[in-house]
Amino acid sequence: MIFDPITVCNLELQNRFVRSATHEFLAKEDGTPTSRLGDLYEELAKNEVGLIITGYSYVLPGGQSDIYQQGIYDDRFIEPYRKITERVHRYRSKIVLQIVHGGRQASVSDEYPVPMAPSRVKDGHSAVMPREMTEQEILEVIEAFTKAAVRAKKAGFDGVQLHCAHGFLLSSFISPYTNMRTDLWGGSIENRARIVTEIARRIKEEAGDSFPVLVKMNATDGFQPCCSKAKLGLDIFQAIEIAKLLEKAGICAIEVSGGISEAGGVTIRTAINTPAKEAYFRDCSKAIKSAVNIPVILVGGIRSLQVINELLENGFADLVSMSRVFISEPDIVLKFKSGKVKKARCVSCNLCFDPEGISCNFQFE
Repeated sequence: MIFDPITVCNLELQNRFVRSATHEFLAKEDGTPTSRLGDLYEELAKNEVGLIITGYSYVLPGGQSDIYQQGIYDDRFIEPYRKITERVHRYRSKIVLQIVHGGRQASVSDEYPVPMAPSRVKDGHSAVMPREMTEQEILEVIEAFTKAAVRAKKAGFDGVQLHCAHGFLLSSFISPYTNMRTDLWGGSIENRARIVTEIARRIKEEAGDSFPVLVKMNATDGFQPCCSKAKLGLDIFQAIEIAKLLEKAGICAIEVSGGISEAGGVTIRTAINTPAKEAYFRDCSKAIKSAVNIPVILVGGIRSLQVINELLENGFADLVSMSRVFISEPDIVLKFKSGKVKKARCVSCNLCFDPEGISCNFQFE
């Protein structure tokens, strides 16, 4: 089943494997994508990854959350990206640009000393207090995402993915923990999701109704039940309602993830060494899949062919998404397909997130 083709967002994919967005540390300081990014994506395409989702690409200056992330905030990025998409399209893979703004988790600099967020909620991980956005700034962010999508289309991408997970700006609007607004952009679930549904609407207007818009969303903020913040955070019941609103707004696929930085170690878990530890957001994914009629992609510690087949056969997801596995073994799809390998070698040590460029740094025997 995993090797069967599937149509997602009018894109004909050769299989159900998705490379989840990963911070590659391979852009220039100003966000310009480099040929090394092209090397990485072309290798994934050559090795038959059905859908490649690029690393975090920020839509406004000051929207990055780490060094060497790629940008999409200016037309000058179109041509460097076009060179990359042309390389990927030599093969059968599709490639989607993930667009995002860091929000309260954005990097602090002399030019951008105070991050912006829906509300003034101190980041428990960085100890940074963001400033509350004005409505005008919200409208400007919506337009920035829209222009980013138009640039992505011009650059030859097959679609865009809105990053609504992991505590970044759109995620922090969705979560009641970080969104305490009382205007049109806060309060009810519909209001908290409004910035995302408006972005989707505007992209459809400017890039065309057939241009695919996907979403990566949190199903939970990830706080432990004993944490005082847990009751304030996003839960699966709210996430299901948000997923329904996104589908209604024209989002054509949802990748299910979870966790924000201050919840600690929820998103990129270590020591995934048994099948039981794999696919740690599977129950959330199944709940969301049961509530919508668009494809659902599951990410989070997926390592073995046995688990992948169980997820697809038992209705947990329509596609599976992996990040660290593809860093360690870009050719894992072909290895699985050959039947000689049943499990990826990745040990989930997280040593791959290297500021000099992602690479597997674990010393295998």
